Amino acid sequence: MKTIDYIPTSKIERATKLVQTGAKVGVNYLKYYGEKIVNSDLTREKLNENNAEDIYDGLKSLKGSALKVAQMLSMDKSFLPQAYVEKFSLSQFSVPPLSAPLVLKTFKTNFGKTPYEIFDEFNATSKNAASIGQVHVAMKDGKKLAVKIQYPGVANSISSDLSMVKPIAIRMFNLQGKDSDKYFKEVEDKLIEETNYVLELKQSQEVVDACKKIENLVFPEYYPAFSTDKVITMDWMNGKHLSEFTKTNTNQEVADKVGQALWDFYMYQIHILRKVHADPHPGNFLVNDANQLVALDFGCMKQIPTEFYTPYFELVSKDVINDTKIFNSKLFELEILRADDSDAEIAYFTELFHDLLSLFTKPFQEKIFDFSDESFFENIAQLGERFSKDTNIRKMNGNRGSKHFIYMNRTFFGLYNLMFDLKAKIVVNEFEKYK
Repeated sequence: MKTIDYIPTSKIERATKLVQTGAKVGVNYLKYYGEKIVNSDLTREKLNENNAEDIYDGLKSLKGSALKVAQMLSMDKSFLPQAYVEKFSLSQFSVPPLSAPLVLKTFKTNFGKTPYEIFDEFNATSKNAASIGQVHVAMKDGKKLAVKIQYPGVANSISSDLSMVKPIAIRMFNLQGKDSDKYFKEVEDKLIEETNYVLELKQSQEVVDACKKIENLVFPEYYPAFSTDKVITMDWMNGKHLSEFTKTNTNQEVADKVGQALWDFYMYQIHILRKVHADPHPGNFLVNDANQLVALDFGCMKQIPTEFYTPYFELVSKDVINDTKIFNSKLFELEILRADDSDAEIAYFTELFHDLLSLFTKPFQEKIFDFSDESFFENIAQLGERFSKDTNIRKMNGNRGSKHFIYMNRTFFGLYNLMFDLKAKIVVNEFEKYK
């Protein structure tokens, strides 16, 4: 794979790159509409493919928060055209890495020494590259290690990247007024946390200590002595990325075993720890030779405050969803309904979220849930299509829901998609045995 010798770090450089990417997308639309005049049967499939490729190509050279947005979008399989999902999913664990000279320079800048002065062996060619950092193999005292090095300038460009994305997001999601700032602040704060490897090291050790008792779930050991705020060192873990494993696995018993470990891991975090690994994409999980789930990368951990947790999970109950008065009160608690809403907005969003929650909470209504049920995911896709075509939603104030929804919804979208890829059948409340 081609390597990168330079990452644009200034606001002007990054803005220029985004503008160039936008221009390419504009040309794609012009071509599409020109061809559509000649061929009325032309579908948007080719347009989506061209746009996805141009957007991804632009973002991958920027790295950081710009690429992280693509990664987050790739998890939303039910609401994005397949061309975008396929292209953006590359951002999860397969993007052009930094060149060896830039790696060595970056490491020395952050560690004060070259990697060869610290490790017995170090491979300057990356094994995995993602949105915020890339991983290298090292050896120390006979132990194989994974050394994650953060891309230069990533932390400093987050605020400016988001300020450039903000006007587009406001139009896409019909956000109105100053209240929308809370959503951007939540994303910015979480992205800044992800660039703090000292925090990630602490979070990783806490999660490992709390969750290592879960069956068929394993973690790397972390090494503070070989870590800084921009470099983090852990055991090298062997295994297939979850997306690779699901493509080849034909053993339902193994799929159920891995799926149960994944589900228990998330339910234990959410319900017992009240914090969650809010980055559930395939690049953060491996399946080893013993068919155990290996969990990696705890840079994005979401704390779940009680005032959000309580009403959020009360909406799991069918009795609450189907009781108009209680359901309405929970929507106000979660800021889905607002005091300044018109009667039309209250009626519209009550119906919308009733349909949404009736579907999304189905796994919690059963003792055993089969994530190979294609009808469940087809219904989610149909609901997404219905919302995307609903012209009424464009007339409503899009500032809906507590800021905590951003990463909680991301967590469940990602988890559901991973469970569907595994086609796992799981015991829903099995995690309770680890209390």
